Amino acid sequence: MKVVVQNKLKKRYFPVREIRELITKAVKAALTCEEIRYPVLVSVLLVENDEIRRINAEYRKKDSVTDVLSFPMLDMEDGKFITEPNEMDMDQGRLFLGDIVISVPRAIGQAEAYGHSVERELAFLAVHGVLHLLGYDHNMADREQKMKQRQEDILLSIGLPR
Repeated sequence: MKVVVQNKLKKRYFPVREIRELITKAVKAALTCEEIRYPVLVSVLLVENDEIRRINAEYRKKDSVTDVLSFPMLDMEDGKFITEPNEMDMDQGRLFLGDIVISVPRAIGQAEAYGHSVERELAFLAVHGVLHLLGYDHNMADREQKMKQRQEDILLSIGLPR
């Protein structure tokens, strides 16, 4: 399991190494809890609000700042492959699940608003992003509840409960 965390932040909010370690831990916990058996690769990009707004406008046609975006590479639903992966889905021997983009300033603001730590919010956004890569969604009430429960279970497994 490989997690690549890229820092595109213009400002230093806290030590980048700590953010990378936290996000890597959260992504790996999500993949472990979801019992992904393939060697996988996940890319995470840490950005400012203006960059996530640009990406959101370009790819989702929504000209607004958001907290996290996910760009899945495989057909999955609720952690199960719709189409089994093959050699075309591999990158240097790893199954490339997709990209996650996280707005760190937005995460900091949300942590304050929700009354929990920035670490918990960043881990939540990383887990949320991974679940979207794995085909989870919150577009219907039953699917939203399932995704929320998975998020909480995963965060609890790394000591970051609500």
